[in-house]
Parts: sequence; C-alpha cells; structure tokens
Amino acid sequence: MLSPLYGQLSPLRVPTIAPPDADALAYIAAVEAADGATLEDGVKSAINNFVTGCKSDGIWNAIKCSCILAGARTLAGALVPLVGSAPTNNNFVSGDYDRETGLIGNQSTKYLNSNQPENTASSSIDSFHLAINATIVEASSNLSYGGVYDSSISPIANSAILTNVQFSNRGDGSGSFTKLAGLHGTSRNGNTINFRSAGSTYSITSAPNNESSLPIYFFARNSNGTANLLCNPRISFYSIGGTIDLAALDSRVSTLMTALAAAI
Repeated sequence: MLSPLYGQLSPLRVPTIAPPDADALAYIAAVEAADGATLEDGVKSAINNFVTGCKSDGIWNAIKCSCILAGARTLAGALVPLVGSAPTNNNFVSGDYDRETGLIGNQSTKYLNSNQPENTASSSIDSFHLAINATIVEASSNLSYGGVYDSSISPIANSAILTNVQFSNRGDGSGSFTKLAGLHGTSRNGNTINFRSAGSTYSITSAPNNESSLPIYFFARNSNGTANLLCNPRISFYSIGGTIDLAALDSRVSTLMTALAAAI
C-alpha cells in the first residue's frame, strides 16, 4: 500500500505510528532534499511521532525555533530547522556530526547562530524557554550550551544554559544541577522560572528584567554580538520559544532520540 509518509510498503511492514502530520511531512521532505537521499522508514516514524506527540501534549505552539540535530543523513540535513529560522553554521564539518548522538563542539571555534532573536521568541517578556538535549556533556565548567548576554541595555538581558549546569532566563534567577546527559532547559511563566536538567526540575520566583534583540547561539553564548564561553558537548536537539512544559518536552525528546537510534 502507498503511504504518504513512508512510500511503498507492504501492510506487514507499516510501523505503528500516529497519522502522518503535515508539519512532520514538510520537515522530512526538507531534510531529504538537503541530504539528497530518503530517510529510513523508522526515522520518518520517529519524527512524525515526535511532532504529533508535541501537539497532543500542547507544547508544539510554544516552539518558535528548533532543530533536531540527529536523524538526518548529513550535516546539511541536520541543520534544516524543524521550526523557525535555519541556523548559521560556524565551522562545523561533516565529521562533527553523528546521526544518533548529534553535533559535537570543540570549545574554540565551532558554534551555531540560531538566527532567532531572544526578544522575538515569544509574545511577552513573561514567557520564554530555552532548551538543549546533550548526549555527551561538556567536560569543563562555566561554559555555555547556549544563550545570549546583552550588556548594552539596562537591566542587562541574560538568557543562557551554562555547563555546570546553571540557568538564567530574561534576568535574574539561576538553578544549579549535576551535569549529566539529557535535556537541559529553562522556562519562564510570569515570575516563575522552571529549570530542568537530566530529569530533575527546580522552580524559583524572579521577575523578568529585560530581553535582547541579539540572536541566541548554541555551543556558545552570544555575548554582545560575539561568541564566548564556547563548549564541546554533543547536542542532538535545541528549542527556543515561549513558556513550555519542560517535563513533557524532555519526555518527547528522549523518546525521539531512542527511536532514531533504533532506526539508524
């Protein structure tokens, strides 16, 4: 039988999946165009299930800018955005990319510019999230998985995930966790900031200070327009946007990465 998601399959080979989703189909097509080759049925299924799962959880619309830095056959395919703007690649090469575990930095020259300004990631200063999934963690401390720091405005705008692991979210407020592989993210909802790292969540109360027009970087922090605190983890996913349920996002990303590894 002919499936719009999987091509020509016999009934016995059709995976158990959610119905094909238009956003997932468009992303898959764009990745395949960048790769110059089709993706495996299991990879397509994993992507489709991730998108439909995020929609059923009510978190899809909170994602303004995102890349799945895994699954694609090539680095070019991995840099196709799932949502929003495509990142600008600074010095990553094909050898830095692994289909199962993502893209690895080098702590000196390699980083991604998401091309997503921090101040347009959501409709309100009270709503913002920043998240990455690390499959191999940074060995050093006080470097940056991603974020922005803008001292040109007052109060200073600061949204970042640091590798020790600490967080900031549109101003004051930080949490510190054990540095483990997994999802690391921060989500602001009004004066409440939730931090999540490797399966643990912590909340604080802190009013937002300011937001920056600078774009958010990954594998580094955009500090007043310059990449600094560059790090060398392996990252397989990132997301920027409005207030989000970090535990739900964590669960969906974990399931996605497990399914991709099984399919490749």
